[in-house]
Parts: sequence; structure tokens; C-alpha cells
Amino acid sequence: MRSLALLALTLAPFLAACPSGEASDPRAALVKRGKVVYDTNCIACHSPDPRKEGPVGPANSCASSELLAARVLRNAYPPGYKPKRDTQAMVPRPYLEKELPALAAYLQSLGCEQAQ
Repeated sequence: MRSLALLALTLAPFLAACPSGEASDPRAALVKRGKVVYDTNCIACHSPDPRKEGPVGPANSCASSELLAARVLRNAYPPGYKPKRDTQAMVPRPYLEKELPALAAYLQSLGCEQAQ
């Protein structure tokens, strides 16, 4: 019985972090993961609110998966894309390749409107 109580105490923070229903909504889990990726990798240059301009990087809510892959992985633009800021300041982050679907889901979940 003691080991069961210890297991419950060990798992409690993880269970509390998963609101009910999230496990059955993979899209919500992907968006949540994308926010974590954004908050830990992007807000140094982009705004904490992706709908707003950042100190170095532009607003990036609603960014397409193609744009994210080009910018994040290669510091490039997709063919035919007209950039908001034509800079080469962004450093490629190839280690984020597996996180791109989550990042795209988060940014696209915010819509394309600029925040006031």
C-alpha cells in the first residue's frame, strides 16, 4: 500500500498537468506542446504574443508549415514568399525539426489577426 501511495504522489504533477479531455483531443495537446516550443525557443526575438511584432522578429501567428520549415531549419524563405522583414538575423535551429508540427499548430491556432 505504501508503494501505491508513493506512486500516486510521483504521478500527481503529471496527471494535474493534463486537464481532462486533453488526452482525447490530440489537436489540443499538439497546440499546447507548440506553445511550450514557442515560449522556450522563439520569444527572445519574437513577441511572447505571436500576433505582435517582436524586438527582432516579426509577428508570426498563422505562419504556414512551409514557412516555418524554411525559416527555422534553414534561415530561408519558401519560393515566392515575400518576407515581412528581409533579414538574415534568424539562426537555423535544425534540432526543432520534430517540433515543427506542434509549433505550426500553436501559431495557426491563434488566427491571422494582429493583436491590439
